[in-house]
Amino acid sequence: MRRWAAGLVDWAYGVAWWLRAFVRAGTPDAFLEAGPDAAHHTPLVLLPGIWERWPYLVPLARALHAHGHPVHLIPALRGNGGPLPDAARIVADHLRERRLTGAILVAHSKGGLIGKLVMLDPDVADRVSGMVALSTPFGGSSLSWPILARSPLGLFAPRGRAITDLAAQVEVNARIIALQPSHDQVIPGGGRLTGARNVTLEAAGHFRPLRNAQVHRVIHELVHELEGTPQ
Repeated sequence: MRRWAAGLVDWAYGVAWWLRAFVRAGTPDAFLEAGPDAAHHTPLVLLPGIWERWPYLVPLARALHAHGHPVHLIPALRGNGGPLPDAARIVADHLRERRLTGAILVAHSKGGLIGKLVMLDPDVADRVSGMVALSTPFGGSSLSWPILARSPLGLFAPRGRAITDLAAQVEVNARIIALQPSHDQVIPGGGRLTGARNVTLEAAGHFRPLRNAQVHRVIHELVHELEGTPQ
């Protein structure tokens, strides 16, 4: 019952922040300036979950930028409700247009699936050192019921082509760190990825960890573990 109640609270927070993202002022380029510490100049590219616009990730962007990293948000993803290959193409274009090298992807939920596709793209693979993925359903979600098959949520079906095809490609998994909350009501089976480094957080929920200061610190520390990872 406690987990059920906590899940409802997490959903409430997630929806409230989603609505707030529509009225948030600012620019996606607000976090591009690197800080004075050269050790923290690795460019970070933030990838949102499904139906999350770029402002949804601003609290995480602000926290990582405070450490000195240039942080890229991608408004061209819009609401991120489209097919994975289309989203991966947008991210790859961003990497090329901004001439990023040695970048690290920091993803939430669906963003981790997009990020893995980007890492598998031979045209931009050498521009990405690795990825930290939070609450990503690498094995799909049991909540992606058959009735949702024709909706954007259908791509998370555990036996669907999108998930199974991506799972079969394991060559980049060693450069991915999969962060899993202690309980995630959106991914009941967890977000473990075979061959990756899997880390379980103390924080619970699918959405609230995005705004958890301790989780921000963990992501920052893991980013530095990935820097310079052989490709």
